[in-house]
Parts: sequence; structure tokens; C-alpha cells
Amino acid sequence: MEIRTTAGYRLFITLKVDIGGREAVKKESEKAIDVVSQAGGDVRKVEIHDDGTIFFHIDASGLDHQGVIISALQALSDVEVEGVVDGVEAVHNGGKIDVVSRLELNDGDDLAMAYTPGVGRICSMIANDPSRVWDLTGRRNAVAVLSNGTAVLGLGDIGPEAAMPVMEGKAVLFREFAGIAAYPICVNATTADELVAIGKALEPTFGGINLEDIAAPICFEVEERMREELSIPVFHDDQHGTAVVTLAAMINSCKVVGKELSEIRIVMLGAGAAGVACAKLLLSAGVGDVTVCDRTGIIHESRTDLKAEKLWLSRNSNRAGLSGTVQDALKGADAFMGLSGPGLIEPEWLEQMASDAIVFAMANPVPEIMPELIPSNVKVIATGRSDYPNQINNVLVFPGFFRGLLDARAHKVTDKMKLAAAKALAEVIDEKDINSENIVPSAFDKNVAVIVAKAVREIAEQ
Repeated sequence: MEIRTTAGYRLFITLKVDIGGREAVKKESEKAIDVVSQAGGDVRKVEIHDDGTIFFHIDASGLDHQGVIISALQALSDVEVEGVVDGVEAVHNGGKIDVVSRLELNDGDDLAMAYTPGVGRICSMIANDPSRVWDLTGRRNAVAVLSNGTAVLGLGDIGPEAAMPVMEGKAVLFREFAGIAAYPICVNATTADELVAIGKALEPTFGGINLEDIAAPICFEVEERMREELSIPVFHDDQHGTAVVTLAAMINSCKVVGKELSEIRIVMLGAGAAGVACAKLLLSAGVGDVTVCDRTGIIHESRTDLKAEKLWLSRNSNRAGLSGTVQDALKGADAFMGLSGPGLIEPEWLEQMASDAIVFAMANPVPEIMPELIPSNVKVIATGRSDYPNQINNVLVFPGFFRGLLDARAHKVTDKMKLAAAKALAEVIDEKDINSENIVPSAFDKNVAVIVAKAVREIAEQ
């Protein structure tokens, strides 16, 4: 299988050449490039310096692969590996965000206006009319990224400290894609009561709360209670951001394969927060049927081990009344959607699906089945990875979604907003440009956040 490298495992490697002369150094650099290539690495940048040092940017496929590349370079004669730096660690060193003032303080007058005594008048204005907080502070553009670190990426329960790099990253994306000031708030809280209390305590500072990486089933209760008890919008991105981008991708996939949403049956593996949210939104959008599977198998009404959200799924999905395994569910299915874990789907199971099938294998970083193994009856393939076509990425949703919420000063997130956002996101790609490798727009398409924001705002202002 082809080795797929990624900047997520980038190395900065400094080599020192023992023999003199720039031409000799250049020749050794070419040898080093060949060695890296033979080891499956991807040389992204080379700098040759007059003192005989060579600086490489090299992408690997993982930590073990990094070691292979380093060992290969260390085996070179006339070259010394002088330094190795984990590129990703270097990017994160010192954190990824900062608080920057919008004002310049050049003299006492500036200070008097921005702080005391002038600021006292502003405080009094807000005290007399609390609604002025939206005009006279940054609240109207502020979002709390709230997490307890109990369900971080594919890492699981790693705690609030270890979750901080993800929440900082989220804040970067909010700012870069939608101009929103987002603040990572990682808390030592594990119960729904604690998290809801924290959300309520934070409310005066923020225009919205983005719940992030909170484990199921608590995340369902936390979101529901915050939605009822707070007057600002609360959005659980792991649930609803995933659901919106997935629905958008499915809308365009159906155009590729010539099927209607109302006609297809989707098999979903994974009944956690994202899976439940996706199933609910797909059904709300009019999908013909969704068959959801968990570790035990197909979720159906006869099962006696179901609680809360899974019980809802048993009553509202799987209209054919199927039972058995995910393999059984895939027979004749039009689409598969994985929100589970690595390597759980076999190629021969997908061969049993309908012709021109759709497969979204979205487990990260390793999908339920690698695209290279998917059989030819599947016409559209999507993953959560950036190194394959059709990346199902929440960044296509949450910046614009919150931009729309904040601009409308919305109080709640509704299903109508989510459906509108999905439809708008799907329509970012011109219909003539939709194909099997182009069902969702690029995360770097500047139009995405604007279009999603407009769709959400229009619904919020109705």
C-alpha cells in the first residue's frame, strides 16, 4: 500500500556535511533526498547553507515512520544528523493563540478613555441597560470553546490539560475562517450538573458556547439543558457540525450517483454523539431510511439493552426492521457512513451494497476502511482525512454557523438552521462541478463561512 505522508508528522532535520565546498554539500543533499524518498518520506523543503549544513522539512506517515527516516539519514557517510525537531511540536510551542488589544495606548489620554476614569461610565451604561453589553464589549463576537477533555479526537478521555491544544486550534479556526474571537475553556468537570453550571456562569461573557469533545452520553444532557437554561446559542460541534457537513456531502453524493435522498438507505456504524446527530439530521432532511449499528449490531426495537438516544434511534430509524450485524445491514444499502473506529469494515461487505454506492469512512486518523481497499461498485468515497479527496471536515460548518448566530444575536440553535446550513454548504459547489471527487468545498474556500453564515442568519431572523 502506498505510504501517505502528512504535515501532521513533519520533521525539521539539520544535517552537517563533513566535506567542504558548496558543490560537495549539494551532492550530499541529493543523496539525502534519495535516502528519504526510498524510506517513503516526502521532502517538502531543502535549505543549503555555506557552513555545510542542510536543513530539511520532511513529512512522514506516523511516529514509527519518522524513526525509519531518521535512521536512514543517520546511516549516510560524510553526513551527520545534527538536529531533529518535531515540526508539529514546534508549531504548538508556546500555544497557538493570544489576546491582542484592538486599541493603541500611546499616552495618558488613551489610557483615560480605555480604562479609568472613562471605563466607569461605560460600566454604568451597561448597568442601567444590560443590553448595551452587546454594543460596548466584545461579547457580540466572543465564543467559548468549552471542553472537559473526555472525548478528544481519537484519543478518548485524556483530561482538560491535554485537550487544550485542540481547543486552541478550534479558536484559531474560528478567527481565521469567520473573524470570531474564540476562547478555549478546558475545565475539571465530569458531571452534567457541573458542566451546565459552568456554562451558565460563563454566559455573561460570551455570545455563544461551542461544546467540544465531551463524551457521550453526558454530552446529550449537557447540550439539552444548556439550550433550555441559557439565553445564548449552544452548539455541540462533535454532534451537529459533523451532521451538517455530512448531510451536505450526502446531498451532493446523491447528485453524483443519480439517486434521491428520499430513495436511499444509509447504513451507519457508530451510535455515539456524532452518529446520533447525523442520523437525526439525515432523517429530518428526508432520507429514505437509516440503519444504525453499534458494537452489538443493528439497533432495532426488539433490543433490550438500549437507553436514551439509542432508544430513540430504535423507534425512528431502521424502518425495515433489520437485525444482525453491520455486514447484514450493508446488503443492498445505497450508502455507508462510518463514525466509529479504524479497520472495522471489510471490502467484501461493501461489495454487497447497491451499485453506485456511497461510502463515508470518517473515523480519524484511520478510517473504517482505507479508500484503496474499497471495491469498484462504490462510486463516491469520502473520509475525514486531508490526504484523500472529499474530506468531511467540521471546519466547513462551525465558523460560518457561529458567524450567523452571532450576527443575528440568536438565542437558540434549531434544526431549521442546521438544515439550511447543510443545503447552503452543498450549493457552494456549482452543480456542473460536482463529481465523485468533489462533493464538498475546500476548507480554504473563503466563500464557505460567508454562505453558511447567511443561511443561518436568515433562519434566525425569521
